[in-house]
Amino acid sequence: MAEAYFPVGPGLGPEENFLSLEDILMSQEKLPGRVEAALPRLAAVLGKGAAAGQSDGIPEGSKVEVPLWLAKGLYDNKRRILSVELPKIYKEGWRTVFSADANVVDLHKMGPYYYGFGSQLLNFDNPENPEIAQTILQTFIGRFRRIMDSSQNAYNEDTSALVARLDELERALFRAGQKGLNDFQCWEKGQASQITASSLVQNYRKRKFTDMDG
Repeated sequence: MAEAYFPVGPGLGPEENFLSLEDILMSQEKLPGRVEAALPRLAAVLGKGAAAGQSDGIPEGSKVEVPLWLAKGLYDNKRRILSVELPKIYKEGWRTVFSADANVVDLHKMGPYYYGFGSQLLNFDNPENPEIAQTILQTFIGRFRRIMDSSQNAYNEDTSALVARLDELERALFRAGQKGLNDFQCWEKGQASQITASSLVQNYRKRKFTDMDG
């Protein structure tokens, strides 16, 4: 019998963890950029179909949107192949909004992997990297308490409206908070030490009784 998949957490830093489904999905997020050297045979890969009679390469100077994993592979300070641009949510205008009140931003709408994707941007040589890193950190600090308070005060209620505005990391924190509260309440009721039969044992007993009846 195949074992159930055990979730692997995201890398939460400049390097992603490719054993994590969250990081695999995050690495597919598109990053705007500009081709600094011609890229042969990549037009179809990047969704830029070549016109009739033209090669399937991408000429120098073309603006493109590439997935994060490909942008990291093409980016090289020594050999200028690709330059990347900041997505709008990490630019100065939005950083000002976050510094004013990070709780008003719908992070899931703006980008479901705000923290992870933003951390990956630090791999690219950008003069705004210190400000980006500071904004990401302060945004997390500013939203963390509200997320955990909500997870503790919305027990046995419909939480879909609460989590709709959270990024994927925040949703994981919200679920962890609710699980902690549920485990604590079970402990208070004396249910934490109760031993119950596993589903495998229960299914085995059902099959055994069926064989006996036959």
